[in-house]
Amino acid sequence: MKHLTILVPAGEGNNLSSIVGTYKIFTRANQYYKECGKKEIFRIELAGVAKKATYYDGLFEVKPHTDISTIRKTDLIIIPSLNHQYDKAINANKKMISWIEDQYTLGSEVAGICTGVFLLAEAGLLDGTNCSTNWAVADKFAERFPDVQLQVDKIITDEDGIYTSGGAYSFLNLIIYLVEKYYDRTTAIYCAKVFQIDIDRQSQSTFTIFKGQKSHSDEVIKKAQVYIEKNLDEKISVEHLSAKFAVGRRNFDRRFIKATGNTPVEYAQRVKVEAAKKAFETTRKNISEVMYEVGYSDAKAFREVFRRITGLSPLDYRNKYNKEAFRIRF
Repeated sequence: MKHLTILVPAGEGNNLSSIVGTYKIFTRANQYYKECGKKEIFRIELAGVAKKATYYDGLFEVKPHTDISTIRKTDLIIIPSLNHQYDKAINANKKMISWIEDQYTLGSEVAGICTGVFLLAEAGLLDGTNCSTNWAVADKFAERFPDVQLQVDKIITDEDGIYTSGGAYSFLNLIIYLVEKYYDRTTAIYCAKVFQIDIDRQSQSTFTIFKGQKSHSDEVIKKAQVYIEKNLDEKISVEHLSAKFAVGRRNFDRRFIKATGNTPVEYAQRVKVEAAKKAFETTRKNISEVMYEVGYSDAKAFREVFRRITGLSPLDYRNKYNKEAFRIRF
């Protein structure tokens, strides 16, 4: 029988649902395997560095089965989501970070859920590899761990025995993915049905809210960002921007990418699509009206950019998130 370790990190305010959800799904997968006349795949243990951890201002507490120091070898490690005070979370879990690194060296596979990937990255296990996390903390993660290839649109990454997931409850998709990998497809489908999880969902793009990456010190680029955001209906060229802010074109591109992680064109597209999303969610405007408001005159180009960024067509997005549009359809 393999050994599964669900970690219980030290520190206040960490995420309880990703611990409980992971435990329940793997327990149910074991139970289903037994009902099918097969042997359980995992012995499941919660392990931490303290006898208990508290959550939500002491409202809940978790008492791990064991301390990580008692586990000499495990097959799969699940790191749950952390609170958003990353310095404190990392400092409180240095012993756990070292243990994760040692276990990976010994052959364990490791899965980081949402912001739990901060512990993975701090262990140095993500350098040069692909990784997902919660879109809401992507900027902070990229700033802290520049050597990690962040794939924030993806719900799941799988590389060299390391798995990561997107934000919040998308961890359920990662756990179902792992159930299929360690058990089989039939068990994964069964668990997905029992827990009503949308199986095989690949992207968190639909849920992303683009706020613009301004946690940098390049004041010229910040002014350019604000200009883009205030002139949604204009088709702004990079040449126009670089000339307006008196920076050479190539240097402007380089500085913009370094500061924001996007080219100026990509940034403008994301700003425009975010404005279009809000219009689709909150108004009765049709696709063409919204398209023109955010500076597009070519319906095909608008549709392609919108789908690439959100994973949905403008019409599908409006129908999904606008109650008035839903009533009109039905």
